[in-house]
Amino acid sequence: MFKRLMGAGLLFGMAATAPPAHAANCALRAEVVDRLQTKYSEALTAGGLQGNKNVQTMVEVWASEKTGTFTVILTNPQGISCVVATGTDFFKRDLPLAPDGVKS
Repeated sequence: MFKRLMGAGLLFGMAATAPPAHAANCALRAEVVDRLQTKYSEALTAGGLQGNKNVQTMVEVWASEKTGTFTVILTNPQGISCVVATGTDFFKRDLPLAPDGVKS
């Protein structure tokens, strides 16, 4: 019984003190961008702001037509970027031309 309690205590203790999983996916934006450009040949493809007037986060899509990979990162106002999604088989869709306004 003592061995089981001790084992369970150690297991939960290690899990509680482990760094959060998302911490490994975050770094200064310059470091993240450098890695995307050098290791994956990705370039900024699209982006925008999300949030409200007080706190806005920049959302960026980096992609490579050469390798077919893409990465989505979020950057906070302090300049910390976190990778939130990655994938393969990237494709680019051209937006259709908007028709001219209807004449009245």
